[in-house]
Amino acid sequence: MGVDYSKLHDPNAEYTMRELSGETMGVTGERGNGRDVEITDVQTTMIDGNFPWTLVRVYTDAGIVGTGEAYWGAGAPELIERMTPFLQGENPLDIDRLTEHLVQKMSGEGSIGGVTVTAISGIEVALHDLAGKILDVPAYQLLGGKYRDEVRVYCDCHTEDEADPVACADEAERVVEELGYDALKFDLDVPSGHEKDRANRHLRGVEVEHKASIVEAITERVGHRADVAFDCHWTFSGGSGKRLAQRLEEYDVWWLEDPVPPENHDVQREVTQSTSTPITVGENVYRKHGQRSLIENQAVDIIAPDMPKVGGMRETRKIADLADMYYIPVAMHNVSSPVATMGSAHVGAAIPNSLAVEYHSYELGWWEDIVQEDVIEDGYIDIPEEPGLGVTLDMDVVEEHMVEGEELFDEA
Repeated sequence: MGVDYSKLHDPNAEYTMRELSGETMGVTGERGNGRDVEITDVQTTMIDGNFPWTLVRVYTDAGIVGTGEAYWGAGAPELIERMTPFLQGENPLDIDRLTEHLVQKMSGEGSIGGVTVTAISGIEVALHDLAGKILDVPAYQLLGGKYRDEVRVYCDCHTEDEADPVACADEAERVVEELGYDALKFDLDVPSGHEKDRANRHLRGVEVEHKASIVEAITERVGHRADVAFDCHWTFSGGSGKRLAQRLEEYDVWWLEDPVPPENHDVQREVTQSTSTPITVGENVYRKHGQRSLIENQAVDIIAPDMPKVGGMRETRKIADLADMYYIPVAMHNVSSPVATMGSAHVGAAIPNSLAVEYHSYELGWWEDIVQEDVIEDGYIDIPEEPGLGVTLDMDVVEEHMVEGEELFDEA
């Protein structure tokens, strides 16, 4: 028998001056029109995809269930179980208050960043699905309405030999011609064969030239048929990041992503302001507070929050609003199942400065089978008009691909 995380003792959670429960806040008035609904339970199931996706379900006494997703990885299911008692008896329509309620309750367990925020994000996405179903409106309507009917998708591409410029160019052409995408991303933090030391973050000149050869081959092959971004996964030093970005200025690079580690935003600003190559950052920064210095110090050209990691749908909306004050577009990082991918698309529909949403599972043949609806068509996501997120889990597919030892959550 495992640990019951919902019963862990935490004095910080049991006593906080900023208690935001409905009872403490006096949010007890009748609402009418079917809106007097209470949360009864929260459950999770982890799918073994190309990432271990944590699906989240919020159940109510009205029999209506909301489905969400937390960013992949260990710890989120236990933390969601830990938070379940803080949600039971609450009205799920109070999404903003409940999210902040969880942040306050979990402050002692790290709710300013990391997996605690990720767990809260998964619940928050499920609340949007649930609230949309209760109110009979699509999730984007809860975020302020629509700027667009469809959201552009960029395909994260891979080959068996990611260090070979020709192989990368061949794959780029295939994805454009056969799969219909007009936006792509490839990795640049790939071995060149010229490395001397993998720990010091320094790029030698021959390594910079190898990465430039990949960029040249891909961008010349696809031409104007597709925009192409390149990801560095926080690998290089500030000086090397500058040299690489400056070397790529002659090519049609959509953006260069995460050239330096994510902790020091001063270095990030220096890299971004040293080059005309667009720089994108944001997937490893949490909540609007973490993104603030990147935006206000103009340390990015494009901001890239990961919606089910950064704090959820409304938090991403708040980040987008802050970015819009500085005329910065939003390209949402996304390595999720169809559930959070559709959640990101709803955010993308509702914000003015949406650039694209990532898709990271084109090599996984059953990704779209997780839900009953079509999600991506010809490189775009049509925003559903059905209530909530507009996707329905195929429970047989979920059960078939669960992580070993996992249990399936209850049916809706």
